[in-house]
Amino acid sequence: MIEWQDEAALLATRPFGETSVIVEVFSAAHGRHAGVVRGGTSRKVAPLLQPGAQLSVAWKARLDSHLGSFTVEPIRSRAAAAMGDRLALAGLNAVCSLLVMVLPERESHPAFYDRTIALLDLLGQSDVWPLAYLRWEQALLDEMGFGLDLSACAVRGVNEELIYVSPKSGRAVSREGAGAWADRMLPLPEVLAGKGDASNAEIAKALGTTGYFIEHRLIKSLGDRPVPAARARLLDAILRASAD
Repeated sequence: MIEWQDEAALLATRPFGETSVIVEVFSAAHGRHAGVVRGGTSRKVAPLLQPGAQLSVAWKARLDSHLGSFTVEPIRSRAAAAMGDRLALAGLNAVCSLLVMVLPERESHPAFYDRTIALLDLLGQSDVWPLAYLRWEQALLDEMGFGLDLSACAVRGVNEELIYVSPKSGRAVSREGAGAWADRMLPLPEVLAGKGDASNAEIAKALGTTGYFIEHRLIKSLGDRPVPAARARLLDAILRASAD
């Protein structure tokens, strides 16, 4: 029998038989990992299995290649923070759905796990969450090998008037360097480069650029699948918060 224990954030659940569920969690040592929770539909266990919940999990299986089963104990719930706020709920759903789609199964990403937990712990803090989420998406692209290089112009090597990102290379491009290709470039808001206005409107604009690489580079590398709809709902919630 193969067994391990860890702390993890719950990403998703789906039915399995009449009384059980399959859960996917994200842990520091074991990455995105699935397993069966027996009795997961019961009144005692089901309330614990909410997206974003922090759990102590124990997994075991006869062989490492098997689906295996989890026993879970609650550490903290994030449901209250999410359910009471449109932006928080949209953010939680976007984070969980993206991780389910793009994280390699059973591959450890400890630093990115810590960053994800820090982001989830900010749920409900609408004044800081959109910017934290933008930084998280940038970290996600870095972690998956599709990071943006915004340090200097890809064409001229300068670091002045960097206002574009090349959709092909993910590198910054200056106003002069873009030349006749400017209309094919992606915007580089200052906040994306770690400076400047961090209003929700500017953050949403920056998320348009990171979203391009998530859709056309990261997700496309995994097959022909659409970006989770939860991400579009988050952008809408950020823009609504900007207008309030």
